[in-house]
Amino acid sequence: MVKPALPYLDIIRRVRDNFSYPIAAYNVSGEFSMIKAAAKLGWIDGEKVMMETLLSIKRAGADLILTYFAKEAARVLSEGE
Repeated sequence: MVKPALPYLDIIRRVRDNFSYPIAAYNVSGEFSMIKAAAKLGWIDGEKVMMETLLSIKRAGADLILTYFAKEAARVLSEGE
């Protein structure tokens, strides 16, 4: 498991490139809180930034993402079907 996920996207990629084990990444509470606070202040589109954040972790090579956004992201993904 790589924790925290966002500052270590390069580490997730290196692990992916060098090992065949499943890789988990933990999108920690501070990362979640920053996005929620900025969205509440109207500085960002919270839903779009949430999805871009999770996509960046996936693109880095994570097989599993542990996140406080789980329910919200599942809703967004299911609406896109």
